[in-house]
Amino acid sequence: MIFVIDSLNKHEYPALLNDMFRLRKRVFADRLGWDVRVSNGMEKDKFDDLDPAHVISVDDSGEVVGCMRLLQTTGPHMLADIFGELLDGEAPLRSATVWEATRFCVDTERLTRGSERNSISYVTSEVMIGAFEFAMAAGITDAVAVIDPVMDRVLKRSGNAPYGYLGSPKPMGKVTALAALMDCSESRIQSIRDYAGIRHDVTLPQRVIA
Repeated sequence: MIFVIDSLNKHEYPALLNDMFRLRKRVFADRLGWDVRVSNGMEKDKFDDLDPAHVISVDDSGEVVGCMRLLQTTGPHMLADIFGELLDGEAPLRSATVWEATRFCVDTERLTRGSERNSISYVTSEVMIGAFEFAMAAGITDAVAVIDPVMDRVLKRSGNAPYGYLGSPKPMGKVTALAALMDCSESRIQSIRDYAGIRHDVTLPQRVIA
């Protein structure tokens, strides 16, 4: 089940947001070893202070098992302010109809392999569907994401292939980074749904988790 939490409803979900930040800490700091800011067992950065939208997947027991952050490109965002060298000297992407997708992760310890409901593959698709449907409802036409070649292959394999890339791939720490473009469209959402076998409304029913 997907919850979308933004500046309008974040006061209803403080516990859910904290659980999401704890998952991010376990993934990005503990498992991947990124140089990220951690406080009180939670991973947050300056972009979380800009009222982004968080797309959060919750399992049947109420545990956060996946998430993604959506941020406007008209202001500060990671591609412009952190990964600008990927753009090969071109101006940062800035548009009211383009969002940046970052901090995507799933709980690989809690989730299983395979394609069933509580699997890594299923939750990955569920988060993507929730993000694209929310974006479309907000009038967003495209999304940009800084990814690595592994994620690029995951996207292509799951019916969610980028339609293009900005700049050129660059080495970033232990991986290669590239800026991928994806359209927010019904056809893309349907392609992901077909791959995952997801037919239901992923955002219903919404309920407050205290």
